[in-house]
Amino acid sequence: MELASKAAEIRMTTTIVPTASVPPPVEREPGVALLDDRRGTFAMCLTISTEASLFVCLFFAYFYLAKGNWRWTTEAPPKLTLAVINLAVLLVSGFVMATGDRIVNRGRHATARLLVVVTIILGLGSLALDAFDTMQHIQTVKPTTDAYGSIFYTITMFHAAHQVVGIWLLLYLLILPNLEPAPYPPHRPFHNIKLYWYFVVVVWIFVIAFLYIAPNIR
Repeated sequence: MELASKAAEIRMTTTIVPTASVPPPVEREPGVALLDDRRGTFAMCLTISTEASLFVCLFFAYFYLAKGNWRWTTEAPPKLTLAVINLAVLLVSGFVMATGDRIVNRGRHATARLLVVVTIILGLGSLALDAFDTMQHIQTVKPTTDAYGSIFYTITMFHAAHQVVGIWLLLYLLILPNLEPAPYPPHRPFHNIKLYWYFVVVVWIFVIAFLYIAPNIR
């Protein structure tokens, strides 16, 4: 009996400690991107890798059909003038996008949008040079002439198609309300589109090296 009464007294006098409440989630400060804001950049890198593999296959087909030669013996090599000018235009456009990316990081969005407009103009100029170069070369070799004409125009037109996609992305960049990293979804719009435009520029360097310069110097 004494043990039972003491146990009852202990139960009555014991203070129940409340469980600790779960702390509320930490609010993210406005304008600060989440830690996974590079997901969009990773996705763009995957896209570029896929497209680059397609160009690798096209270049392999070009050399395979030419039996490993830089110059096709049956056809005259394309002229260099317009292709070299086009290369200069694309290199300048890549420099403009690199400058814009640095300016965005400093918060100067109006200037960055102006540089995007300049890049679009340069991209349209590059497409015009592509068109003039194609009209010039097609006077001697047509896509239906032989294997050389087929693979040559496939590569150059495929690159032009990527230029069109790049210009569309630049136009999309202009209508975005914010060029800085966005948390929902995690995305770095200016940086990611800059990477794609770099890809367009770099591919043209290989195109002009393999399809234009090398056949003219051998």
